[in-house]
Amino acid sequence: MDKGNLSVVLLGLCWDMQVLLLLIFFMLYLIIVSENIAIMVLVIIDAHLHSPTYFLLVNLSFVDTWLSSVTTPKMITDFVRENKTTSFGGCMCQVLFVHFVGGGEMVLLVVMAYDHYVAICKPLHYSTIMNLQKCIGLVATSWTIGFVHAMSQMVVIMRLPFCGPREIDSFFCDVSLIIKLACIDSYNLGVLMNADSGLLAITCFIVLLIPYTYILLAVRQSSKTGASRALSTCTAHITVVVLFFGPCIFIYVWPLSITWVDKFLVVFYSVFTPLLNPAIYNLTNKEIKNAIKRFRSYYMHSNGDM
Repeated sequence: MDKGNLSVVLLGLCWDMQVLLLLIFFMLYLIIVSENIAIMVLVIIDAHLHSPTYFLLVNLSFVDTWLSSVTTPKMITDFVRENKTTSFGGCMCQVLFVHFVGGGEMVLLVVMAYDHYVAICKPLHYSTIMNLQKCIGLVATSWTIGFVHAMSQMVVIMRLPFCGPREIDSFFCDVSLIIKLACIDSYNLGVLMNADSGLLAITCFIVLLIPYTYILLAVRQSSKTGASRALSTCTAHITVVVLFFGPCIFIYVWPLSITWVDKFLVVFYSVFTPLLNPAIYNLTNKEIKNAIKRFRSYYMHSNGDM
């Protein structure tokens, strides 16, 4: 197959529906970018938030912004284009960055769980264990694992012979969909590639359970006030974990092979998770709320002096 173009089609959408979806997802994308950038700026400029926990939160916001930006802008433009095509190179770039960023976020969520474990179970040693150098190393590790995972996918699909059809019934390119275009019996290869992604997702999810198990055991032995504070600290992160790993499990570990469900899951994974993460942290994190209040007070005071 000529690798010049791969068609990405949206079946069953009338023109009016596409215009409506364009407006909805355009507004959602603006909110995703603005709220994640707002968190990054807030943590950077507020000295009270200069701690390992919020350093990791900034990285999560950066990853969420990137994850959404890999897929959403192209999806938005396709809603109003009659010829919904993308170049082979563009399709491969989507696959590379979706798995690079997605794999990195999985590991980053594990790192954040470890940070919560140290903060709750070893508070006296927190500053020693979670120092800046170690945090940078852990974040770099998450990016490295994400990159290795993405390249393991790319090495396989880039060497496949393609002969058509050229249509992918989805909102963006992914490995399992591209493999179906290959001129070979792709079933076993598709299972293998899904297993590669599923292995990373399941491993990270299981590793996530370890620090939270220790946290729950520690909470049972602590005072009522301490238990409430610990659970409040972890609630936001657990919610984010469920929102992120839920779609990943059904896409790669336990695929349902139902087209409309697959489309919903990939949209949820790339749009709604990055949208909800900042809102969850803002609504449940007292320090973030206090930082917003300090920023508003400073801004209003500065305007009052002008």
